[in-house]
Amino acid sequence: MVPAFAAADEDAVVKSLEAFRAAQFAANAEILASLCAAELSYSHSDARVEDKTAFIANATNGKSKWLSLKYEDPKIRVVGDAAIVRFHWMGESEAVADGKKSATNLHILMNWQKQGADWKLLSRASTKL
Repeated sequence: MVPAFAAADEDAVVKSLEAFRAAQFAANAEILASLCAAELSYSHSDARVEDKTAFIANATNGKSKWLSLKYEDPKIRVVGDAAIVRFHWMGESEAVADGKKSATNLHILMNWQKQGADWKLLSRASTKL
């Protein structure tokens, strides 16, 4: 049997995850900032690692736009004040400068931490599929 608070926390992580995906798609710096921990470590599939400031700046710089972005088959496990989140990332973006499209097919691991009443993204890693 799962304690009621664990189910409530899992629901809250699901909502935070979808809010994060929507903010990435929309390149919304304000919402991304509200969902990321100050200590964020954001790792890309090409091995680049960004802190919170760099991640938000690069995710919202307007050099590309998302045509589609899906977080498929998320698996969430809440452990105390931490949540382990894994999912299949499917996305297509377009470069603003030349219209070149690129697709991404990744496996994502996110670690979320409950800070006060909110769940914040603490770290993210990705692997190309």
